[in-house]
Amino acid sequence: MTSPDPAPKDDPQTPRPAPALHAALLRERAHHDACRAALAAMLAGADLQVVTGEDVSASGADAEVLGHRLRSRAKSLRELPEGPLFFGRLDYAEGAGGEHDGLGYHIGRVRIGEHPAAPPLVVDWRAPVARAFYQASARDPQGVAVRRRFGWAPGSRGDSADLTALEDEHLGRGEHGEPCEPGEPGGPGESLRLAEPAVPRTSAIVAREIERPRVGPMRDIAATIQPEQDDLVRAEPTESVCVQGAPGTGKTAVGLHRAAYLLYTHPQRFRRGGLLILGPHRTFLSYIAEVLPSLGETGVRQSTLSDEIARHPVTATDPAPTAAVKHDPRMAEVLRRALYGRVTADGADDLTVPDGSYRRRVTGDELTRIVTDVLAEEPPYEVGRERVRSRIVRRIQEQAERRSGPRPASWRRAMERARPVSACVDELWPKVRPEELVHRLLASSDELTRWSTGLLHPGERDALLWPRPPRSVRSARWSSADLVLLDEVAGLLDHPRGYGHIVVDEAQDLSPMECRAIARRVPFGSLTVLGDLAQGTTPWAARSWRDLLTHLGKPDAKVVPLTTGFRVPGAVLALANRLLARLDDDVPPARSLRRDGELRIRRAEGDVPKAVVAAVRDALTHEGSIGVITADADAPRVRRCLTEAGIPTATGPEDPTSRVTVVPATAVKGLEYDHVVAVEPTAIAEAEERGLNRLYVVLTRAVSRLEVVEGRGVPW
Repeated sequence: MTSPDPAPKDDPQTPRPAPALHAALLRERAHHDACRAALAAMLAGADLQVVTGEDVSASGADAEVLGHRLRSRAKSLRELPEGPLFFGRLDYAEGAGGEHDGLGYHIGRVRIGEHPAAPPLVVDWRAPVARAFYQASARDPQGVAVRRRFGWAPGSRGDSADLTALEDEHLGRGEHGEPCEPGEPGGPGESLRLAEPAVPRTSAIVAREIERPRVGPMRDIAATIQPEQDDLVRAEPTESVCVQGAPGTGKTAVGLHRAAYLLYTHPQRFRRGGLLILGPHRTFLSYIAEVLPSLGETGVRQSTLSDEIARHPVTATDPAPTAAVKHDPRMAEVLRRALYGRVTADGADDLTVPDGSYRRRVTGDELTRIVTDVLAEEPPYEVGRERVRSRIVRRIQEQAERRSGPRPASWRRAMERARPVSACVDELWPKVRPEELVHRLLASSDELTRWSTGLLHPGERDALLWPRPPRSVRSARWSSADLVLLDEVAGLLDHPRGYGHIVVDEAQDLSPMECRAIARRVPFGSLTVLGDLAQGTTPWAARSWRDLLTHLGKPDAKVVPLTTGFRVPGAVLALANRLLARLDDDVPPARSLRRDGELRIRRAEGDVPKAVVAAVRDALTHEGSIGVITADADAPRVRRCLTEAGIPTATGPEDPTSRVTVVPATAVKGLEYDHVVAVEPTAIAEAEERGLNRLYVVLTRAVSRLEVVEGRGVPW
């Protein structure tokens, strides 16, 4: 049952909806008004709790924890974006039994209630009862009699008058959609009876929401999650999942909604252990920044791997062969050898330590046994160093206590700091900084040969060596690949901060060494790995998910394919599938549920910039965002041509000054635009080693229209 906004009574030319639909709309709008008032009361109550909570009589630690929780709750409510408070409703059948027998629930992004003990006015989409909204079907109603979806005016800020459509599915009767009532006007939200009721179809309201123009940052998909996506979102918290998602299948949204689901269902575990979202670049992070706040989750760290491992600014660039070796997993063993090769396990001199009028002695053989035993335990380097110190002091303490009885803690602390003990530890197990070790390795052919023999061949060693070694660590200029090496050494020295869960997007482009950096940050937690092997564009891009998951420390993670596209129109995806056949990746072709959209190939007769301007002018006659995607080297020229033609361009997806954004091909991954103008596809394909994969990414950024401007032919 679908209804557009009721027509004014004084307009005889406009058909009016059936009275039953009109009444249903009025009831739902009244309920939304009640929800809005309840939410305002919740916000006021949360602020009041913060004020009164600060005066609670409790220990300092308890008061601090209570205050933090209250402030976080108030902050999350205040930061909820304006918009509709619910998008769906479930009415359970009467007489079916169970705790929901005969009850109805509105489904929204956050729980809204007039009192904590009262039935909620809106149920959070992550609550167990809400799962039937995504999973129930005519074949398996799960006790649901009617599933209702609500249609809201585009860009609604949450005014109840913006509720313009209803769509009911009578699952208890085996129907996926209620036919329009006689006299009801047609419209974009209209539902039609199916020829075969048991065959699922895409809701008209869901289709309209999916096809709505992409203006501004990424939106959440809480209202449109499909059953296969819901299974991934609600996977067990301890389960690591890898999503092989074709373009437009919503894999990024699935990862973000899984993060929101984990924070909702296990708040203590993941707020204490931490949850990290890793994106490919900062433009992508800006694009997704509003998704989690719209779902009621604030304070989640969203970062790039480069930022997470950045010990120094990147001021150098490696040649491609050098970067390839540095990202190779064999470098992990080279660095481990170089680090633990500093440890001296044989030939230690005796240690003598003054203790008042006595001189305590630990023989060289005892010191060798201590170091050998600690090495066998394989602790992090710094932990091993402190174990050596502790066991040396223990030997000294045993001698002292045999003669003079128990020693106080102050005696032990003084002995640990004693100069002879520290000097002995420095000799046996030297203190190392990552920068010193990597500098020494890359600046010395002898050092590199010593520790990489049997792992790297001479040509690879030559590629690694700095052409002009810096005189000191302080004057070294570090590349992005060097930072990966530094992080590997830092991880060997001591474990970095661990997270309870990490969502990794565009994972197919990670090198084995980058995967190791992520694995170190989630040693006991779980991962959501998102990517598409066909969109791998780095020289070390993954060819197999199983290999990449092994480097991530989760070799047994489940790999789930998503092949049904909701974002990319069918015509655009058909073109991308033609290019997919030329890629050396074992990826199934995707299919699109969308039959709308437009594809055009524009031949530029000798003047590509002029053709680009014409294509952009055509796109401006349609609603939505426009992405002009070019080879990186051509981006400044294209931007200048558009400016000279009087078409301003935005600086990024969050820039509201223009609908048109010129994007280098290497920065477009993860982004989407209503209209894409792909400039000179052959130039994009020729610009890098995996240029055809890059072009595949470019072609699949379009949500409504794709126009390819070419002057040199097309590579498919």
